[in-house]
Amino acid sequence: MPQAGVFRCALGVSYNGNHYQGWQSQASGLTIQDKLERALAQFTALPKITTLCAGRTDSGVHGLMQVVHFDCPVQRDEMAWMRGTNRYLPDDIAVQWARDVSPGFHARGSALSRRYAYVLLESPVRPSVDAGKVGWVFRPMQLEPMLLAAQALLGEHDFTSFRAAQCQAHSPVKNLMRADIARRGAYWRFEFEASAFLHHMIRNIMGCLIAIGTAQRPPSWMAEVIEARSRDAAAPTFSPDGLYFLGPTYDPALGLPDRTPGFDWLP
Repeated sequence: MPQAGVFRCALGVSYNGNHYQGWQSQASGLTIQDKLERALAQFTALPKITTLCAGRTDSGVHGLMQVVHFDCPVQRDEMAWMRGTNRYLPDDIAVQWARDVSPGFHARGSALSRRYAYVLLESPVRPSVDAGKVGWVFRPMQLEPMLLAAQALLGEHDFTSFRAAQCQAHSPVKNLMRADIARRGAYWRFEFEASAFLHHMIRNIMGCLIAIGTAQRPPSWMAEVIEARSRDAAAPTFSPDGLYFLGPTYDPALGLPDRTPGFDWLP
């Protein structure tokens, strides 16, 4: 809780993760959090502003609506926070919106769910103009087997088979509420919503779905992977290039944007 005379602000931040070492601050300073906090300090003329995010992203993963909150003794209107901070940010990071929030709001703790999308190019030729922004598969894929396999993922499960060794989550049990798959031309879009995600969970699920979509495995294999509760049972971790954090969901009463406008389909 902020002290008296300190205000709490929430920001919606978008970024291209290709040139950064993920979200979480590191000694190198080459993370999204480091760049954002430096820009906030420059805008407010304060020595340090510390942010807390809704969900950390790995190196190479993009964010469309990362939500952060921070406490600050300086008060600005919402447009000033957005434009003033963006003035000090690199071109591939931008504050999309700002809101004054109550002292009890917590970017991570107040989230009801989190959403990710994975955009995949199906082509015999690797990506060029969208390199780093989409994953790539050179084999033809079929929708129906992947839809059947995705049904096994829905609900509350122990997702140990999709968990990275370095995952710090207290429990591997998560509730996957939605797994949608659609195609537009040569591009596939996979969208997932869960109570929370494990480290590399989406990328490991994607490896399995692609193996099924390209007929290397049957749809029934997904249930076997879940039941095994072993990382060795699943496919290799897939590329981070096409992974986008779409953002958390909150109680509508908080009045925060549900999504960043203009990103219904990627790329």
